[in-house]
Amino acid sequence: MNKAPEILELDPAVAIPGGEVAIDCAEFDTSDPTLCGVWFGKERAPLVALSPRRALAIVPEMKQSGPVAVALESQGVRSADASVIVGRRLAEDLHPVTNPAFDTDDGALFVTRSGSRGEQLPVTLFRIDVSGEITEFSGDITNPTGIAFDSRGQMFVSSRMDGSIYRITPFKEAVPFAHGLGVATGIAFDNDDTMYVGDRTGTIYKVNGIGEETQWVQLEPSVSAYHLAVGPDAALYVTGPTVASFDSVTRVAPDGSVSTFYKGLGRPQGLAFDPDGNLLVAASLRGRRGIVSITPDGKHAGLFLAGMNLVGLAFSSTGDLVVASTDSVYSVALGSAS
Repeated sequence: MNKAPEILELDPAVAIPGGEVAIDCAEFDTSDPTLCGVWFGKERAPLVALSPRRALAIVPEMKQSGPVAVALESQGVRSADASVIVGRRLAEDLHPVTNPAFDTDDGALFVTRSGSRGEQLPVTLFRIDVSGEITEFSGDITNPTGIAFDSRGQMFVSSRMDGSIYRITPFKEAVPFAHGLGVATGIAFDNDDTMYVGDRTGTIYKVNGIGEETQWVQLEPSVSAYHLAVGPDAALYVTGPTVASFDSVTRVAPDGSVSTFYKGLGRPQGLAFDPDGNLLVAASLRGRRGIVSITPDGKHAGLFLAGMNLVGLAFSSTGDLVVASTDSVYSVALGSAS
C-alpha cells in the first residue's frame, strides 16, 4: 500500500484566491503527475510545479473563507490536513492605486475606482460597511489615489490628476485642501497630524493643518505612485516602484535624513505596520508575489500573504487585514489563525 504524503509546511499560510502557495512535503509520490492533486477544502488547486519534496499550487476561488483545510493526494492516497487562511472578496470591478483606508469612527472601509489618467468616472469612491455592504460614496474627485484619516477622523483624498488633496465633508463633498503637489499619490499622517504627501516625480511634501505645503525631501521618481506609512519610530517609510527589479523601502527620519530600510523587493507598493511593528508591503520577494513582512530592524523579510497584482493593504481596529488588488478588495481574518 502506498504511503500517505505528509505536509511539512505551507509557505505562506495566508493567501487570497490566485495566490501561489508553496507546500513542503514528504512521501509525495509524483511518479505519475496525473494522479497527484492539491486540495483546498473541496476545490482542486491548479499546480505550478511538482516534486516529491515541494508543490506549488494556486489558491482556487473558494466558497468559504478563513481557515481552509489543505491536503495532498497521490495514487489515491490522501495526506492529513494542514490549514491556510484564505481571504474573502469584499468587492470587485474597482481600481485601487494604493492602500484603502478604514474610518476609525465606524469601521467602514473606503476604496477607489481611480481609472486611467484624466478618465471621468461617475463614481470614484466607495464605502464598504462592517457588514460588507458596498455603497457609492462620491464621484467628485478625478483619479482619486491615496486615502487617509487624521486623528479627528477627517478623511482626505489625493488626486494624481490635478495634484491636489481634498477634504471630504460629512455631506460627502470634496473640498480642495492643498494644491500644487505634483502627481500627488500617497498620504500619511504622523502623531501630530502633519500630513505627508508623495509626489511620484520624487518629492515628499509636508502639509500643515491649513493646507500649506512645504517640500521636505527629494527621492528617486516612481513609474507609478509613491506609497507612505508612518512607523512606530515616527519615521516616514516610502515605496515608489521604479523600472528596477530590486527596489527599496526608504526610511525618512523626523529630521529629514534619508536611508534605505530594506532593499530587494520587486515593484513595492502600498505598505502598513502590523501590531508587532513589522512592515508589510505589497510587493514580490525573490520572485514570489503578495504581501511581504519585514522585521522592525529591516534585516529579514518573508512572504506573509500570497496574492497577485496587489497594490495596498490596511488593518482594521480589530487587527484583521484588508488587501487590495488592481481590481478587487479582500478581507483576511487573521484572528482566525489563533
